Amino acid sequence: MLGALYAALGAFTFALNNATLRRGVLTGTVMQAMAVTVPVGAFGFLALAIIVGAIPELLSFPLAAALWMAGQGIMHFVIGRFFNYRASQLVGVNLSAPVVQLQVVVAMVLAVLTMHEPFTGLQSIGAVLMLGGSFLTQKHSVQGATKAATKASSGQVVAGAIPRSDLERMPAFRPHHFAGYLCSSCAAIAYGISPLMVRLAFDAAPQASVIAGAVIAYAAATFVFSLALLRPTVRRDIGQLKRENVPWFLYAAVLVTASQGFVYASLAVAPLMVVTPILQLSLVFRVLLSWLLNREYEVLDVSVIVGSAAAIIGSILVSMSTDFVVSALGLPEPISAALRFRLAG
Repeated sequence: MLGALYAALGAFTFALNNATLRRGVLTGTVMQAMAVTVPVGAFGFLALAIIVGAIPELLSFPLAAALWMAGQGIMHFVIGRFFNYRASQLVGVNLSAPVVQLQVVVAMVLAVLTMHEPFTGLQSIGAVLMLGGSFLTQKHSVQGATKAATKASSGQVVAGAIPRSDLERMPAFRPHHFAGYLCSSCAAIAYGISPLMVRLAFDAAPQASVIAGAVIAYAAATFVFSLALLRPTVRRDIGQLKRENVPWFLYAAVLVTASQGFVYASLAVAPLMVVTPILQLSLVFRVLLSWLLNREYEVLDVSVIVGSAAAIIGSILVSMSTDFVVSALGLPEPISAALRFRLAG
């Protein structure tokens, strides 16, 4: 139960991170967001390592595992995060999230190809649902998007939504679909590769500290991102960070660090089979929270809701143990055999 609670908190805080970040990039830039969230995450995990006494374990972290964790930090916190933030800016969280959620399919394919893990009939059904749900969200109502943009540009304010003073400074939101879905797909690939790198790191060092590994990952990500500051255009961009956007980026940084902490804590006390399906609830939370905080700048219609639900169900089927599902449901033997049938692995 404690592991499930941690996983649910991880899903909620990650979703809230996406919503607050989305609010910041309405008038800010992706590089400005990265300049705040990456270093804050690094310092957050360093502080956590100090509190739990994991600093000495950094010195004894095996080199091979450290290299994998450093690569994972760059892949997840720099490449994946950049494309995720850019997708959120281009099409909004409600449209980008189901596509980014395809990271589960990417991770599954890589696990089959590189780790020779099984791919069953049940998981194939889940993969189809995820793909179908993600594509369905892209078939959203153009009228709904236009209505949202018109409402925002006219300055109409919904209770609890963006204040009128903020709306007056923001351009009307019109999703850039092709670029947004391309960035969402790139984020899904980066986020899908990331778990495999963590797996390889701790296969090389099974007794290594997870917190120490996270510090290494964030340190590598911060170093690589700092190289971008060598470009004058990037420095000028970050230097133009607006004061009103700083709190949103700080909220996002703290929330994503807390989310990762909850995920690590859940994996420490509960099986992956329990944790992974619960983490897929982040898609539900993201759709609802993003609409509540940024409803003038999000698309939410029937196709988005149905597509998101299909993607959630699919991600749960992909991530759960087939034997567990079959046993829990007490399915007839012919159906059980079909769901257990290994298509690969």
